[in-house]
Amino acid sequence: MYLFPKPPREEENVKYASPDEIKLAIEELRAALPGPNAVATDPDTLRTHGFSENSYHPSSPHSVVVRPTCTDDVVKIVNISRKYRMPITPYSGATSLEGHTSGHPSGSICLDMSGMDQILQINEADSDLICQSGARWEDINATLKEKGIPLFFPLDPGPGATIGGMIGTGCSGTNAVRYGTARAEWFLNLTAVLPNGEVIKTRRRARKSAAGFDTTKLFIGAEGTLGIVTEVTLRLAPVVPTKVAMAQFPDVEQAVSAVQEILNSPYASHIQCVELLDDHMMEAINTAGLVDHPYPVEDTLFFKLQGDAPSIKNASKTVRDIVKKHGSSRFEFAATDQEAEDLWQNRKYALMSTLAATPGTRCWTTDVCVPVSRLPQLVYETKRDLLDSGLGSTIVGHVGDGNFHALILFRDDKELEAVGKAVHRLVHRAIALDGTCTGEHGVGVGKKEYLIDELGEGTVELMRVIKRAIDPYDLMNPGKLYPEKRKPDAEGPSS
Repeated sequence: MYLFPKPPREEENVKYASPDEIKLAIEELRAALPGPNAVATDPDTLRTHGFSENSYHPSSPHSVVVRPTCTDDVVKIVNISRKYRMPITPYSGATSLEGHTSGHPSGSICLDMSGMDQILQINEADSDLICQSGARWEDINATLKEKGIPLFFPLDPGPGATIGGMIGTGCSGTNAVRYGTARAEWFLNLTAVLPNGEVIKTRRRARKSAAGFDTTKLFIGAEGTLGIVTEVTLRLAPVVPTKVAMAQFPDVEQAVSAVQEILNSPYASHIQCVELLDDHMMEAINTAGLVDHPYPVEDTLFFKLQGDAPSIKNASKTVRDIVKKHGSSRFEFAATDQEAEDLWQNRKYALMSTLAATPGTRCWTTDVCVPVSRLPQLVYETKRDLLDSGLGSTIVGHVGDGNFHALILFRDDKELEAVGKAVHRLVHRAIALDGTCTGEHGVGVGKKEYLIDELGEGTVELMRVIKRAIDPYDLMNPGKLYPEKRKPDAEGPSS
């Protein structure tokens, strides 16, 4: 049963708003949201919201940017979108890398959720909180710390990411080896506005439920194509003391072998993070001038161990013994809390260090994920490919779960074309190793052509069926996530 009357047949093309209808829609948006700066159509705002400095995929400006402050505002916007058949794209932290927030060529509404950033309720006794979807994960954790509440939200993607975008892309971060990803149980429920204007709440606040489908997870990884998430209940974790350490290795294979043994040891539960930075990344950090003293230019593992003092002591002995066994030249802890914070910040700001170390370049950042045992092969083949292509790069990996990011540098359009081809080869390499085209960045525009190769036509068609049932007029972030159907004799993207 469709949520709209008389949906178009599958073989029909969806008809979007004409230029005159777009003008009428904008007039209605201004009337529905009369506040200052609630509706913007100036060229700078439209371009800023339709294009991203972090993405090099085809894009278009939006027709209008609207800034809701509550769920009722979103309902009004969605109803106008439906009335005029005008596509709508959610936008918030602007940190996505695969063209998720680009405008639609026919004209579109950009729904800027950054003003819906409030923490609405903190339930310390239940270890959860309710917030609007525009809240940033860093601000949430800072607020909890300021209030003296010994809890935190453990998903930690790039700086500036917001809860809505984290849900949309199915994100993770450096803490994934201990706390998992967005697809774990960190989002207890969410409030969403569907394409027909209906507001739903996916479940109650209980820690677990066996009542029907897990509709919360339906929206995780959907990239705003099924509805607009406005409020979320987050599960929180206790703050645990941590220590930061680093170890250098002669090559990636030995580093990954050490991690595999550590994560299969009795002390694996005390490993909160384990990150791989290749020798080029370490050199970039040194060259960027963001450190007081240079690090060794070798493939390096960054560890964050958690627990009470005796637990960390025992875990660190195990880690030290294992990394030494696998060829590590040194293993040392940060001497102070400030040094630990600085060291981890160097990891989180890898992109900035990469660009600062090579003035005049731009950077295409992509990610893939493979079974951990396949990671050394993938990294080795990728580094060789980039070297043969004459492209500079750094590599950063969530080595504990086989996910790595390639930060590939270029100076001009010719090199940009070479980078695009290198990314294409990287994705096919990962899929051939039983991996995925994206571990945490999401699909957007940039990765949708690979979904059939990775998931199979049947699984992708199931996704399309769900999309058509909820959004038959394809108004919610069209052109993202779902690949076009292949003709019977069509082959996948050439490698």
